[in-house]
Amino acid sequence: MKISIIGVGLIGGSMALKLREKNIASFIYGIDNNKEHINEALNLKIIDAEADLEQGIKDSDLIILAIPVDAARKLLPAVLDLVSDHQTVMDAGSTKAGIVGAVKNHPKRSRYVAFHPMWGTENSGPKSAIAESFSGKAGVICNKEESAEDALNVVETVVNALDMHMIYMNAEDHDIHTAYISHISHITSYALANTVLEKEREEETIFQLASSGFSSTVRLAKSHPEMWVPIFKQNKENVLDVLNEHITQLRKFKAALEKENYEYLEELITNANRIRGILR
Repeated sequence: MKISIIGVGLIGGSMALKLREKNIASFIYGIDNNKEHINEALNLKIIDAEADLEQGIKDSDLIILAIPVDAARKLLPAVLDLVSDHQTVMDAGSTKAGIVGAVKNHPKRSRYVAFHPMWGTENSGPKSAIAESFSGKAGVICNKEESAEDALNVVETVVNALDMHMIYMNAEDHDIHTAYISHISHITSYALANTVLEKEREEETIFQLASSGFSSTVRLAKSHPEMWVPIFKQNKENVLDVLNEHITQLRKFKAALEKENYEYLEELITNANRIRGILR
């Protein structure tokens, strides 16, 4: 089928590469305000041609929004205005309730399938796109009962082609779980990076002494604010909830050290070790 990808960066580019590899896409249009991204995507053969919004939608069977969640929330109603009853629209946003809510009463709501591929890196742009990025990861489809059966089938075909394992849930539950599993990790990484940058003023020392543990923990702090500020904004209440719990846990470690209660410190670490049995 012909596909238009709105946002040919890391996620959109990676999806394009995999869908072409699996012969799901016969032709891929790229739609992006960033001319550099379009040129890179063309040179890397991620897309076949550039298109504007109207042309891309008119000539495509499937339209994928792979843009920041605030932009997706604003653009999705306009995209649905332009589609027919035989086209499918999906997004790849990390928050779902706000985007789903934006088109709740749209007459073409059934042509849209809310999707979140549970993968990402700190990198951005089409140069960072990797065809095998999604293999083995979770692909979450939200509020499937609000989508037309044929549109849902198209997106399920895409998810299978990406080699992801499919999970169905409602948008609100999705946003709660991603706050716990994904969003708090980014805030923690940003905070740790700021802590080290504040306390350790010698950048060369950071570079020379940084262990693999530190590097992996702050890796997410390289993620771009234009993507993550909108995610935190749209999922604010859930992020605040998990952030409050995280602060409580940090205070427990602080109190254990202040009071030299090393038995309690060991209990905290032993309890945390239970994650081993969950994440293998």
